[in-house]
Amino acid sequence: MAGVLDSVNQRTQLVGQNRLELLLFRLRGRQVYGINVFKVKEVLQCPRLSSLPNSRPMVRGVAHIRGETIPIIDLGMAIRMPAIPVEEISTSFVIITEYNRKTQGFLVTGVDRIVNMNWEDILPPPKGAGRDVYLTAVTRLDDKLIEIIDVEKILSEVSPLDDTVTDKVLSRSGEKDRGDSLPVLVVDDSSVARRQIERCLMAIGLEVVTRNDGKQALDYLKELTADGSRGTDHVSMVISDVEMPEMDGYTLVTRCKNDPAIAGLYIMLHTSLSGVFNKAMVQKVGADDFMAKFSPDELAERVMEILDQG
Repeated sequence: MAGVLDSVNQRTQLVGQNRLELLLFRLRGRQVYGINVFKVKEVLQCPRLSSLPNSRPMVRGVAHIRGETIPIIDLGMAIRMPAIPVEEISTSFVIITEYNRKTQGFLVTGVDRIVNMNWEDILPPPKGAGRDVYLTAVTRLDDKLIEIIDVEKILSEVSPLDDTVTDKVLSRSGEKDRGDSLPVLVVDDSSVARRQIERCLMAIGLEVVTRNDGKQALDYLKELTADGSRGTDHVSMVISDVEMPEMDGYTLVTRCKNDPAIAGLYIMLHTSLSGVFNKAMVQKVGADDFMAKFSPDELAERVMEILDQG
């Protein structure tokens, strides 16, 4: 256990060829869950918590860690499981993460180990899982099912983001008619993130096409260009998440830039990996831009700027 806790910070910079490292943990029960180490800042025994008035029940309090006041979310409660009993909190663990420009801690009952995997082995949840399932992906390890939780969905319920574009930005969008613009392809495995981005882009008059992962997006682009046309004949730009099952955003960019029919497309990586985002890797794979999730005004303004330049 100590080895896992000591090594997390040293391993958060992993960026490979369609590979990732998962930190495995448990909630109440035998099911094993995973979270990408890339989003983990630290793992520690649960510190003393202070109450946070008027917070949601799954926010068990705040902890003061390294000069920051961090909300601690009972991850089991957030996915509709029983709460960790008060008497067990002190022996539980907190996974400190950074998502969408904010730091938060997830309270779990146990931390297992870190495993290195290929994104091709990370699969979307079963199609019949339904809208209320808090998963973005599943995988198997040692004949056990590992469930990867949709953290963005949880955070949208615990602390909802305002995903509306302000009137100030909307007024600028109205200065130019984009009714003839080609659709924007949005690629993200989180249904919450897809809806947020789609609403943002539709607010400034753009048509949006969505796909759930890099493989789906690449297949879609190849289908569009199978007749000898160019990707730029069909899509104005691509906005892609980085972490996705089957094919991550880095690999999607590499495959697109190596395909002459698709290479000319402008690709922005749009990711919640804000705190540890690897700019060198973005440049290495040839992405045209990147932006940390999620500011609707910033995204809308940046997209308008890109399309106006084009």
